[in-house]
Amino acid sequence: MSGILTVTLNPALDLSTSVPHVVPEEKLRLRAAVRDAGGGGVNVARAIGELGGRAKAFVALAGHIGAAYRDLLAEEPLDPVPFEIPGDTRQSLAVTDETTGEQYRFVMPGPRWSPELAHAAIEAIAEVAPEGGYVVLSGSQPPGVPVHFPTNLAAEIVGRGARLILDTSGPPLHALMNVGSGRQHVLRLDGAESAALAGRALPSREDVADFARSLIARDVAEMVVLAMGPGGSVLVTRAGRWHCNTEDVPVKSKVGAGDSFVGAFTLALSRDAEPEAALVQGCAAASAAVMTDATELCAISDVEALAATAVLTAV
Repeated sequence: MSGILTVTLNPALDLSTSVPHVVPEEKLRLRAAVRDAGGGGVNVARAIGELGGRAKAFVALAGHIGAAYRDLLAEEPLDPVPFEIPGDTRQSLAVTDETTGEQYRFVMPGPRWSPELAHAAIEAIAEVAPEGGYVVLSGSQPPGVPVHFPTNLAAEIVGRGARLILDTSGPPLHALMNVGSGRQHVLRLDGAESAALAGRALPSREDVADFARSLIARDVAEMVVLAMGPGGSVLVTRAGRWHCNTEDVPVKSKVGAGDSFVGAFTLALSRDAEPEAALVQGCAAASAAVMTDATELCAISDVEALAATAVLTAV
């Protein structure tokens, strides 16, 4: 099994609570809050742990909120690698209206980084990147981090034989289109990101696969995974194109579905699974995650059951 390191540059101490009804102008009495160590890379590492693997989690932490975040990490099924930065780690607040079931999510800004700090982070990540393993960069970039951070990181970890799995959005994602060189081993996008990057709607799985193939042809990545929400996911490599979906499941919360996908997909690759088999595991984990409450991720029993009945087809 290859080693896995996840990277979270912009973590958040997540507070989740509820209230009988959300209305303006009134003082709302919230239920007792649940605290979680949030952030894309940490969620991916947590999902890997829930599925029987173990990942190191490189996390940029700052101030007294960062100290509280570090305490929460000690309770998670992962091995934390803290990276101290100036400022204070951000917080987020999720409030569920118990009457309607709607959730309101408020996210604070994170600390602003300097280019020098971003470079120091790349060097620190490269030092702990697993030899011949996988580095997962997931979640938003903090303000001030250069848009080419993912590509620069991918180039730095090559010396250790590590491969970058990237799940990002916004300007860093669009910056990849002008770089090429295939430094990203895997690039994962959701439906909105895919359409924005393509500059057009991608209504069918064939459209999605064609666009993913164009990214590989431009050397943006070696493998591309495009999520289609309830419609499953498409995986394209130089060797083939596949679509996978699971049976319909009851949806409680969509939070963490993407991170669960990336965790299960990466864990499968680290265990030498073929890419299409890893796609099945990822889709099963994403479906399992939406079956759980609030910020809970996938449960291994649900993942195994959904993977056993998942439908994998060539596109």
